[in-house]
Amino acid sequence: MSIDRETFENTSEDELTEISVPDQVLGFLVAHEDRAFEAREIAAQTELDEGAVSTALTRLKSRGLVEHKATYWAVTTDNDRLQSYSGYERATALFNEQLGRESKDDWKEHAPEEPHPSLEDAE
Repeated sequence: MSIDRETFENTSEDELTEISVPDQVLGFLVAHEDRAFEAREIAAQTELDEGAVSTALTRLKSRGLVEHKATYWAVTTDNDRLQSYSGYERATALFNEQLGRESKDDWKEHAPEEPHPSLEDAE
């Protein structure tokens, strides 16, 4: 997985080697939580070896951190389980550093004024 020049210059060697393949794969899936991917797609997007990605996905599945259906993989919807995984914190920190933190105010600014129909009370 590539990193930007600023991260390269400002991050210690120890910090850079701390991000394991499973952490990178999980970080990628978390960043794209609304989608499911084939292992080869994850490998291409993260610039990791496809075999290493497949192994990482199997390990993450055994920990309940990803879900698998047919040839597709997605991050778990169990947020408590996900947040209890320490690699999640490292991966999230890396993506926040590279892509910037999400802003709740930005989300609110672009949110519709009307509630989603599924949230309206039944009459």
